Amino acid sequence: MPPPIRRGFSPLRFLMATVYLGLAGLTYWHFQMRAAVFQPSLVDPLGREQAAATSELVPLEAHIMSKCPDAKDCLRDLVLPAMQKVHDKVNFTLSFIGRPTDQDDGVACKHGPEECLGNIIELCAQKLYPDPKTYLGFTMCLTRDYKHIPQRGLIEDCALEHAINFNSLNECATRDDGAFGVGMLRESVQRTAKVQPPRFPPCISMLTPLLRPV
Repeated sequence: MPPPIRRGFSPLRFLMATVYLGLAGLTYWHFQMRAAVFQPSLVDPLGREQAAATSELVPLEAHIMSKCPDAKDCLRDLVLPAMQKVHDKVNFTLSFIGRPTDQDDGVACKHGPEECLGNIIELCAQKLYPDPKTYLGFTMCLTRDYKHIPQRGLIEDCALEHAINFNSLNECATRDDGAFGVGMLRESVQRTAKVQPPRFPPCISMLTPLLRPV
């Protein structure tokens, strides 16, 4: 059996290997740089378009009275079905109908002081739990039995059903001897007065232009 052939060191072979590795590295670096240059032009504009589309929510507002039977029909037949379809496309706000009183910085409600307290409780739910699925569900729960608003038992049951902390609601409604809740309600009815005709029934307002400038 012939002895194995042992190859000695060849300067020419070493030089060719070095040149080959250098060319391979240069090619890799070249394509990495091209990718870095062209990647923003391909990906970034798409990301900006998606972010812009997400931020353009349509303002949708419902104006109700907590002890009004029309509010029950409005929420059940109009607001809830609409929100189930477009909840991710709208910025929803629940506002209330009443009349600010100048002499005591208070609010007069059509169905009496109990309705004012019911409105405040529903505003507190909206403030504490800003996700419409939570506070709107809680409001609809109360509205189904609107004649018993603001009885404690009804509020506790609806709060439990929608994972709302009853003690937090109570603290919000009674903060500063009730001044905090009355202030929220006063702001809400003033907002309603700006966008609703005086004798407009409780329903939905689309607070957005029908045509947007291009």
